[in-house]
Amino acid sequence: MTVLLWVLQVILAVAFAAASAMHLAKSKADLTTKFPVLEAYRPISIKGIGVAEGLGALGLVAAPLVGWSALVPWAALGLACIMIAASMAHAERGEWKDIAVPAALLVAAVIVVYGRTILPA
Repeated sequence: MTVLLWVLQVILAVAFAAASAMHLAKSKADLTTKFPVLEAYRPISIKGIGVAEGLGALGLVAAPLVGWSALVPWAALGLACIMIAASMAHAERGEWKDIAVPAALLVAAVIVVYGRTILPA
């Protein structure tokens, strides 16, 4: 089970690091052409989402490497909350087909939270 959890952590870390870099590097105008759901958010909020995603990705893989393994479920929980918010934002706009990716990332993050807190090491 540990191998599966590490695989999920790495996949989540890569996905959220990429999303973080995109949110931090691109302007709101550039982002809204591909992700119209972001039209409702201020640029500083979009940058804040990017920072939160980056910190979550870092917490998933870097924290255990420096001896802070207890941080992993908290990082995964934070990323799960971001995916709940993303799913809700898409649902409010009726973008049902766009909920699949956030839902898949949510499930993976919840599995990591469960695996790193409930299951024996």
